[in-house]
Amino acid sequence: MTAPLLVTEVPGPRSRELHAQRTEAIADGFGTVLPVFVDSASGGEIVDVDGNRFIDLASGIAVTSVGASHPRVVARVSRQVARFTHTCFMVTEFESFVRVGQWLNAHVPGDFDKRTALFSTGAEAVENAVKIARSHTGRPRVLVLDEAYHGRSLLTMAMTAKEHPYKTAFGPFPGEVVRATNANALRSGLDAAAALAEVERVIDAHGAETFAALVVEPIQGEGGFNVPPAGFLRGLAELARRHGIVFVVDEIQTGLGRTGRLFASEHEGIAGDLTLTAKALGAGLPISAVTGRAEIMNAVHVGGLGGTYAGNPLACEAALAVFEILDDPATLRNVAAIERVVLDRLRPVADEIPAVADVRGRGAMLAIEFAEPSSLTPLPGLAAAVSQACHRGGVLTLTTGTHGNVIRLLPPLVAAPELVAAGVDVLVAAIRAATTEAAA
Repeated sequence: MTAPLLVTEVPGPRSRELHAQRTEAIADGFGTVLPVFVDSASGGEIVDVDGNRFIDLASGIAVTSVGASHPRVVARVSRQVARFTHTCFMVTEFESFVRVGQWLNAHVPGDFDKRTALFSTGAEAVENAVKIARSHTGRPRVLVLDEAYHGRSLLTMAMTAKEHPYKTAFGPFPGEVVRATNANALRSGLDAAAALAEVERVIDAHGAETFAALVVEPIQGEGGFNVPPAGFLRGLAELARRHGIVFVVDEIQTGLGRTGRLFASEHEGIAGDLTLTAKALGAGLPISAVTGRAEIMNAVHVGGLGGTYAGNPLACEAALAVFEILDDPATLRNVAAIERVVLDRLRPVADEIPAVADVRGRGAMLAIEFAEPSSLTPLPGLAAAVSQACHRGGVLTLTTGTHGNVIRLLPPLVAAPELVAAGVDVLVAAIRAATTEAAA
């Protein structure tokens, strides 16, 4: 297949019927990007219950990076579910938990002795990284950046910058979280050196000796797929090291091949004292990890880390399958091919249409931002209109950004480049139609 195949309107009759049932059963707080009910998914395609085939440029928000039903994942998980589904690693141990830790210790950036702790969700990984950093340093504060996203739990909401919908009506939030300016040339106007000076000023104002951790995304996700300027992340790492602050790299969305390398921090030549993974780690099964310097990871007392479902055996088997897929050089070569076909289509649109303020990203983590040409005022309505037109055309896209004016593209790493190209062609047509209508 090289194009969407729609046999009904979107959403179709069966999806509408199920959605009506959903409203009577499920809390309203769960939003929906595209109200279609999925029957099956594989590679870069989703088939709904009405028989419509969609091109998937979302991957469950960077989760099904090896596809939603990769044969290696299916085989490993199927074998495991027949043996046992759960024991709790803190009660009785199982080998796959150890094997996941060994792979991460060997592949996460950093030429030092490492240890890994497994959990269930990205927010859990972030919170446990803070616990570990506080245990190691004896300090309370956490430093994060403007436009950061680190999760939906109470502590991680405090660390997340975007107010709505993530934080609205949920406060008060935990204290000891401090925010500093990000190097976002399009929005803050600061280059790497100026932004680093601002971060240093914030640290000095609160007292460097009070900070346990500096937590950063190597490419910001929900903030708008913001790629840092050269030298910014390296400067942050050096700043943290100078002040004895644990440098935490949140690779929950960027890691495990998403940007064309195993970890996005490799593009910057940095290594976190602690590195966080989740999302793609379990190919759709819930698992997350904190991997880092042995002396920091081992600072926590016995019993201080854990969780009932932490490193569930089914999710560990899925992760081991993900590693097998990533160990095949063809996977990252495919990511490079995806990057080429997307940028070859989007960059000319940026030159042609003034409302396209930027095209950016790396690998299969790419985005297009919409703003007024003269003032750079965000255009969230235009981004929403374009994304909705893609949905009607059979292509699943997501909006993002602090202002909701960015469309992010997260196709599965294993998707055929020609399939991704077909999806982006629908996106380009939607951009042209929406901007023409807006100008009329």
